[in-house]
Amino acid sequence: MLYKGGVAKKERERLVNKYLDLVGLKSKKNRMPSELSGGQQQRTAIGRAIIKNPDILLCDEPTGALDYKTGKQVLKVLQDMSRERNMTVVMITHNGALANMGQKIIKVRSGHIEDVIVNEHPQNIEEIEY
Repeated sequence: MLYKGGVAKKERERLVNKYLDLVGLKSKKNRMPSELSGGQQQRTAIGRAIIKNPDILLCDEPTGALDYKTGKQVLKVLQDMSRERNMTVVMITHNGALANMGQKIIKVRSGHIEDVIVNEHPQNIEEIEY
């Protein structure tokens, strides 16, 4: 039987499990949103976005409600998706240390572009401390 988007039930189940595992929520698979913390809901939203394999992913403070360890895991998922799938990830953050993981850094102040920097050597998230 095919579901929305032409995906068979078994394939859909496999994808759901894969992406829940990627964002560290496989054990919460059968929970309702109201039973999840804010950080878990945020990770669920990221999983829902990347499962569709978009060409461009817009992330506004993707680690905002997450602890340090979980934030690093989510950033690794985003960085891996970008590299493995040639997905453009646009990340908005107030955390300047995270800019070093980007290929292009656009600094905005008071709604105006202040600087555009091409980063020839983006850092792996594992190398960045914030």
